[in-house]
Amino acid sequence: MECYSGFKADERPVRFRAGERVYAVEWVLAQWYQPREVCFKVRADDGGTYVLRKCGVTGEHGWTLEKAPGVAAQR
Repeated sequence: MECYSGFKADERPVRFRAGERVYAVEWVLAQWYQPREVCFKVRADDGGTYVLRKCGVTGEHGWTLEKAPGVAAQR
């Protein structure tokens, strides 16, 4: 995961990897917070919509990726 760091570190994702493929984030469609993570719904350069979650549980940091269900790819 590659992120833009402006006012704070890892402010928003700009690229992510799934397998061998690297995706560029074209749009951040939504951002929300949960008790132990920050989530981004993004549109990637393949036209797909993905949910990226940054986990930050007591010293354990990492990103998870999921394809957003029921969202048709658009260009």
